Amino acid sequence: MLPERTGARSTPVRRFGSIVIGGGYTGLAAARRIAELRPDEQVLVLEASTIGEGSAGRNSGFVINVPHNTRMGGHTSPLEVARKQLRLYDEGLHWLGGLVREHRIDCNWNAVGKFHAAASDAGVQNLIASLEQYRQWGVSFEVLDRDALQEKLGTAYYTFGYHSRNNVFVQPAALIRGLADSLPSNVVLVEGEPVVSLSESSPFRVTSSSAQYTADRIVLANNGFAKSLGILRDRLITIFTYAALTPRLPESELKKLGNSEEWGVIPANRLGTTLRRVQGGRFMVRSAYSYEREQSPADTLNQLTSSYQRRYPNMKSHKFEYVWGGTTALTRNGATFFGELRPGLFASLGCNGAGVLKGSTYGKLLGEMAMGAQSPYLSDALSLEGPSWLPPEPFRRIGVVSAIKYQAALAGPER
Repeated sequence: MLPERTGARSTPVRRFGSIVIGGGYTGLAAARRIAELRPDEQVLVLEASTIGEGSAGRNSGFVINVPHNTRMGGHTSPLEVARKQLRLYDEGLHWLGGLVREHRIDCNWNAVGKFHAAASDAGVQNLIASLEQYRQWGVSFEVLDRDALQEKLGTAYYTFGYHSRNNVFVQPAALIRGLADSLPSNVVLVEGEPVVSLSESSPFRVTSSSAQYTADRIVLANNGFAKSLGILRDRLITIFTYAALTPRLPESELKKLGNSEEWGVIPANRLGTTLRRVQGGRFMVRSAYSYEREQSPADTLNQLTSSYQRRYPNMKSHKFEYVWGGTTALTRNGATFFGELRPGLFASLGCNGAGVLKGSTYGKLLGEMAMGAQSPYLSDALSLEGPSWLPPEPFRRIGVVSAIKYQAALAGPER
């Protein structure tokens, strides 16, 4: 949907103070912060694909600033873990929004909140439990019954839900491109340059598909792809998820999608269907998961079309203009690895499907950590529990695939 991008594909410089592997939200935030703190030192960012074409540009464009997982604080209470995350995400959202405004990044930034909606009894219970957490955290919300949801969303499919203000919508590919194009002048960004190996200690040797670089410190921000470099292989799994976008809909069809120009629905089950009415008159559907590799395009299209039809049977057409998949890195306990893996090697890996804001927040803090800075936010991030151990293959595949099938069956009407 965006114009074709022509980013730099090489650099003659081979020695850098810092090299960031991965040009998504985490990597660009880390590079920006390091460059700000070391203005006389060049920072290299190596991105395997083209900025905006990878996972950072393929998500649903929800920038959510409430916790997804609060049971990762070791001996700390879930409430204190939630409070730490709320502080982190609020600070991260303030910083990210400031960059969008300062650099006039045209990414359809829209702070209108999000809906959560349930179509089953089990889904309703999940949402009620979430609302109890919101009350404890001091997060405001509005409860909605079936009639209210139908007015807002244009469908009678859901029986119960709520709306909270803790979300911003963006065009994710436009946002990540804007962040890349506004980096400080001492950041060198090279696209289409996958890293194939990384030495053990400083000075680090980074070998890409076409060159070798040296740096005093490394920031790993390539999420699940860090496994290909031998990093956290017993902690990370890669999951594909899928989405589709309609053509621009005529006004008569848009009226069937509720009374707001833009909205989004988070499902009551993690394997349920996410919906988003997008600025400009399009409609997006996201659903389905597969382990480590993409499922067939035909299966993807059938699943997404079915989810759309069940929720909006009265639409004139259920055809999509764009259908795509993208990866995310999950951990067994939902925790992100954040910190120093070994001297000079820093990483933030395992976003667990919340990469836009979490990646931006953790990337900024990781850049500060790499430069020796300290802050209460950095202390909060470092205090959270890390990813738990995963069994080796083939037991891992058996467990993950079984869990996906079980959760899909449990999701029922939420799919």
